[in-house]
Amino acid sequence: MMDIHLASASPRRHEILTAMGVGFMAAGVDIDETRYDDEPVADMVCRLALAKAAAARQDLDPSVPVIGADTAVAVDDLVLGKPASEDEAIGMLTCLSGRTHRVLTGVALDYAGSVSTATSVTEVRFREISPDEARAYWHSGEPRDKAGAYAVQGVGGVFVEGISGSYSGVVGLPVFETASLLKNAGLNVLLPVSD
Repeated sequence: MMDIHLASASPRRHEILTAMGVGFMAAGVDIDETRYDDEPVADMVCRLALAKAAAARQDLDPSVPVIGADTAVAVDDLVLGKPASEDEAIGMLTCLSGRTHRVLTGVALDYAGSVSTATSVTEVRFREISPDEARAYWHSGEPRDKAGAYAVQGVGGVFVEGISGSYSGVVGLPVFETASLLKNAGLNVLLPVSD
């Protein structure tokens, strides 16, 4: 399979593609990630994934496959972004404490003149989080650049009672959906071994 371009600077997305055995180059893109009024969360992550792929496409050869992705943490219809302060992070963790929330990741593939999308929706159940735990977690530094103020693959995993759906989608790039988009475009992740 040829190398793809990942429109993301996220080290977590880089790690997932590497683990999938996909050759890639990567660079972040700068787009407006503001949610539209009354926009469903699933529509938002799909729209932003498409916008990221389109922004990256502008500077690339048309033959290069481009992947864009966007992840949101949602409690009911409230989207929890990246916390800007300790108080905001503690507020998010308090909101997530003792309940189930959704993590939605939209993936877009722009290749050979066509664009396709997929969305992963995962339910994540948190145990109760005490104020002292939330404060200590903030001071670990991990929540600072994470949607919903936690990283499931890091220390934040201690809060997770259960996951129903895609673990890799919660991390930031759902493996099944991404591999399916690539395969449907003729870019198989797993190729048959010739004798």
